[in-house]
Amino acid sequence: MSRPSPRIDIAHEALKQAILERALQPGTKLPEDEIGAHFAMSRTLVRAVLAKLQAEGLVDARPKRTATVAVPTLAEARDVFEVRRALEAEVVRLVVKRWKPAFGAELEGLVREEEEARERHEEHVWGRLAGEFHIRLAKLSGNALLERYMDELVTRCSLILAVFGKPHSHDGHANEHAEIIAALRARDADRAVALMDHHMGAVESRAIVGPDEEVRPAIGDVLARYAGAITAREKATPIVRKARVQ
Repeated sequence: MSRPSPRIDIAHEALKQAILERALQPGTKLPEDEIGAHFAMSRTLVRAVLAKLQAEGLVDARPKRTATVAVPTLAEARDVFEVRRALEAEVVRLVVKRWKPAFGAELEGLVREEEEARERHEEHVWGRLAGEFHIRLAKLSGNALLERYMDELVTRCSLILAVFGKPHSHDGHANEHAEIIAALRARDADRAVALMDHHMGAVESRAIVGPDEEVRPAIGDVLARYAGAITAREKATPIVRKARVQ
């Protein structure tokens, strides 16, 4: 079976990261011709990229209409957080059960990256890393299906934050993550679950506080920045793909 075009991989990674870091805001149009011209891809390949992003909940692509970055409703936002809080508790229980000392170092490395992004005042990078903490935690649970669901939920929460959140909505994440790590290291499942539930409640309250208007940059400028960085990274270290659960 032939491997997908690397241009598809780069286009997908660039668009996804731009959306998660809010460089492309919810509701932003994603014209097929402009994306195709930027990545030297046919409309067929562009549609494949957009379909993949749609499956991840990041893009709204309807027949005979220009695709846009997805815009969650308030009701959808509350549903997402309700499901996420339930799954986060199960993730914590499984991580405690399978805990290894190396897990602590891995998670603490992510918390340090969060702090460094905050110190650089890179709020959107900081927010993406805060979400990555939860995805990594799900991976450490050892349950591939749970990891897949958490990846999608964290992605959707990033969009919710972009629509309803306010600047500095990630304040407190790193400290809360550090407290969770301490409970996991102590293998105190009840405390870890309680801390995670409190953390998710705080995340929801910070994320769903009302719309915020921002000036939207041109899509070409955003794609040039993200695709260039991803291309440079691939030359140094190829992107490792996760096997999908069937």
